[in-house]
Amino acid sequence: MYRIKDLREDRDLSQAEIAKVIGTTQQQYSKIETGKADISGEKLRKLALFYNVSADYILGLAKEARPLK
Repeated sequence: MYRIKDLREDRDLSQAEIAKVIGTTQQQYSKIETGKADISGEKLRKLALFYNVSADYILGLAKEARPLK
């Protein structure tokens, strides 16, 4: 499961706010967050840049949220 819900909640942001950042609807973002839909590479890139963490961290492949260089 993606870590995007934790990242969003840690920053007190709404699904609608993040949906706007990645260029989708709140409904589609909700499906991504709950694992009912896959995330595209482009949306993953936008989230990584927005949160300043690696895509590996978002995908659950890295244990630590390290800032992007």
